[in-house]
Amino acid sequence: MCYIWKGYIGMQMLLDRRGNQKTVFLFFAIFIFAFNVQGAADEPELKRIIINGDSVILSDGLEAERMILDFRHHNIAFDIEGAEANVYQYFLDGYDKKWSGWHELGYKEYTNLPPGKYFFNVRYFTGDTTGELLLCHFKVLPLWYFSPLALILYVCMAALAYWFLYAWQRLRFARTQHMLEQIINKRTEDLIIEKEKSDNLLANVLPRNTASEIMEKGKATKMKYNFVTVLFSDIQGFTKIAEETNPEILIDELDKFFFYFDSVVERLGIEKIKTIGDAYMCAGGIPEKNRTNPVEVILAALEMQAYMSRVKESSEIAGMKFWDIRIGIHTGTVVAGVVGQKKLSYDIWGDTVNTASRMESSGEAGKINISGTTYEFVKDFFVCEHRGKMPVKYKGELDMYFVNGIVPELEDKDGNPNKKFILKMQMIKLQDIEEVVIKMFDDEAPPDLYFHNAPLVRNICTQAELLATAEKISEEEYISLKLASVFLFTGYINDYEKPLESSFSSAEEILPRYGFDQENISEVKRLIRNSFKNKQESVTDNILHDARFDYLGRVDYLRLTDKLLREETEYGIPHTKKEWTDNQRKLLIEHEFITNTGRLLRNVQVEDQVAALFESTE
Repeated sequence: MCYIWKGYIGMQMLLDRRGNQKTVFLFFAIFIFAFNVQGAADEPELKRIIINGDSVILSDGLEAERMILDFRHHNIAFDIEGAEANVYQYFLDGYDKKWSGWHELGYKEYTNLPPGKYFFNVRYFTGDTTGELLLCHFKVLPLWYFSPLALILYVCMAALAYWFLYAWQRLRFARTQHMLEQIINKRTEDLIIEKEKSDNLLANVLPRNTASEIMEKGKATKMKYNFVTVLFSDIQGFTKIAEETNPEILIDELDKFFFYFDSVVERLGIEKIKTIGDAYMCAGGIPEKNRTNPVEVILAALEMQAYMSRVKESSEIAGMKFWDIRIGIHTGTVVAGVVGQKKLSYDIWGDTVNTASRMESSGEAGKINISGTTYEFVKDFFVCEHRGKMPVKYKGELDMYFVNGIVPELEDKDGNPNKKFILKMQMIKLQDIEEVVIKMFDDEAPPDLYFHNAPLVRNICTQAELLATAEKISEEEYISLKLASVFLFTGYINDYEKPLESSFSSAEEILPRYGFDQENISEVKRLIRNSFKNKQESVTDNILHDARFDYLGRVDYLRLTDKLLREETEYGIPHTKKEWTDNQRKLLIEHEFITNTGRLLRNVQVEDQVAALFESTE
């Protein structure tokens, strides 16, 4: 057993030391060879058995009738003492094939008896008497490593060896698989990082939507935009400055200017188009359409103008040549798209672009020159100086205005837009957001949203506007109310079971793109949450509640409630016709419009709705 235990420990050490398969087999062969060597080292002994009358006595003095001898005693000598026979014949049943010849000596020796059971028989002859006796029977055990127990142990050892090899193979496979997974994960991470880099690089060259379209389809569709504001800027006397300035310094200065311009237009949601020499071109209202782009472009122009004024002052103090900028702006229709096959370029074309360029060339250094068209869209936000009709090449005479700054009541002490300015902008952006959400319902909503769909959202928004006007709430309250009515049911598009959380996600994703801060988003979420919980804490809660349940008092109530029943049934909320009728009857009776205007705008009274509901079920 000690050898088996040592063998087990040895194989375990080999496996722990990450040995290979050949090493384990070699160890196992050495282990078996050691057994054989150990067995060979056990020298066989001659076992003498003395037979005296009826007694069988071993050479060590012990009596035995049924002897069990180990394999070391497989050499046996039988010595018959005290017998009066003249001659003997011997037969060892289990070994001899026949009786031996007659011997005068009472002595018989057997060597190298194999393991087994034996019966020792003797015939004797004394004068005229012949007899036969079974003197003893015995058993020779095999070598210990050929015993049944040893064979069982060998089977166990073979099973253990197989299990060790199997475990080692599995461990090796697991390590290889883990290593491959690490390599794949690393390569995947590298690919993701490289893809992000290429996507960001492409997004810096092209608008993100256009870049995505090119990556998906291989080309981008050219689009027409009817309301875009184009800005051109040009440095006054740049040619002369370029002749007198070190080229490296000149490029560094231009890079500094354009870097600042890029940061301004990106913050205001304006798309940079290109730079040509000292000219900088950008446009608002592309690729995402909006109604506020004329105001945002002029805000960007004012920041550019203020920056260049600061640069001019510092240049004059340092005794350097100063930089002055002309800016021209026009609003109109453009066509936008990508040109080129290798070095892609996003550009815009149309008469609007040409007119904006003429506005810049017709302007003055340090001034922002806008067209009469742009003026009509921004006159409530900025102080503009009418220049009269000015001649423009190929255009005739056009109205032009210099923008001198923000309207005093809309600016703070630093000359930046104040809260009133921002509220005024947000009021305009409400229409853009409503269009985006309605389009989301049209493009993304499942076809089985028969009730919570775009027409219902439009109706809630319209009703909320009517009630808000009648209740005379403030602009801040109106903005939050309108946004809440727009996003109220957007959650049903993506998650019918948890529409509240999904509506929150839509608001948090879309509103920041239109300049709404976390305070606005929190108020919108509060109104939506209270509406779902049928909880009223403010006038805006009351208005949203009445707008949401306006369909209960409409003449098309029965058609709408049938749509709601059909929708809930398809989404796994089954109702029998009677259960649905009873629930709707209870809702009609218990529901009350909270605002006076909501009660006045009710088209059909409760009793008539209930009667019509029961008539429809008969």
